[in-house]
Amino acid sequence: MSTMRNSVTLIGRPGAEPEIKNFNNNKKASFRIAVNERRKNANGEWVDNTQWFPVVAWGNMADRIYRNVKKGSLLAINGSLHNNEWTDDKGQRHNVTEIWVSDLSPLEKAKEQQ
Repeated sequence: MSTMRNSVTLIGRPGAEPEIKNFNNNKKASFRIAVNERRKNANGEWVDNTQWFPVVAWGNMADRIYRNVKKGSLLAINGSLHNNEWTDDKGQRHNVTEIWVSDLSPLEKAKEQQ
């Protein structure tokens, strides 16, 4: 019998400052992270392919993200994938897959405030 695992690691840069929301006795931090892959195309030219992923953190990790994550800073995040489905006021169904953060590592020193 094999062990199933839901695990993801991304290295990238946030496109904006994290947003934090309070829910009763819990906090949620969210932002989108850009992950860039560089590959050669059919003509042998290097091209960048940037993909954006929604990132969510809860509780103490949300506080840590809010204090330490800045737009454009290089990060490594570890977490798991979670599907979120809902129906809006117009009856339109939506589905998004989010990365729920379990660990965060800044990969460059914070820049001094000028």
